[in-house]
Amino acid sequence: MARSPRRRRAPGFTLIEVLVALAIMALMALLTWRGIDGMARAQQITRQHSDAVLALQAGLAQWRADLDAMRVWPEPASTVSPGGGAPAAELAWRSLTWDGRTLRITRHDSVDLAAGLRVVAWTRTDDGQWMRWQSAPLRSADAWAAAWAQAALWGQGAAPGAQAQSVGIATIGGWQLQYFRNNAWSNPLSSGAESAAVAHRLPLAIRLTVELAPGQAISGALTLDWLQPMFRPGAS
Repeated sequence: MARSPRRRRAPGFTLIEVLVALAIMALMALLTWRGIDGMARAQQITRQHSDAVLALQAGLAQWRADLDAMRVWPEPASTVSPGGGAPAAELAWRSLTWDGRTLRITRHDSVDLAAGLRVVAWTRTDDGQWMRWQSAPLRSADAWAAAWAQAALWGQGAAPGAQAQSVGIATIGGWQLQYFRNNAWSNPLSSGAESAAVAHRLPLAIRLTVELAPGQAISGALTLDWLQPMFRPGAS
């Protein structure tokens, strides 16, 4: 008897082979996606870290710039203090005032010296933000007095309208200032061992210590010393 011819297998893949191939492709796609997602996250973290470091560096540079441009009032001053009635010489020490919470500085305008003065202030808010505030250019004693008072209110959180003129620098746990006067570092608020003349004298140097909060690009204690541009070793 004649045998029936054997059927030849049609070219192509079986269903099982197709399913196995799809499973392998899906696994490869998943691994590739995880790799790309990990790279994107790493780039984002690196960018955030770099931005935070640059913001802190800019803030510290601004701190130095404010002190470098500090306006030293002449003696005797020709104007009176805000509120009136205070001796004219008292205004000479209002280039720089620290009350334990807020540092106020009267400085020249950095863009145009002829534009007048500015009042800037640095403080730590209740939620731990290290902030800087600055006034508009000032061209009169009354405008300066108003800005000086507003800076004090802003440092106490009592001037909501002034928040638009402030900028956050970093999150800190605390900060301290020391003045270099009479050939020694001392707390600006404790002048018991100093004469009245030394206590009211502008410091030759200022030491800033900030405790940067954890979880940031940089954390821990940071110390920055500022020297008067005309500082001379051995001067008191």
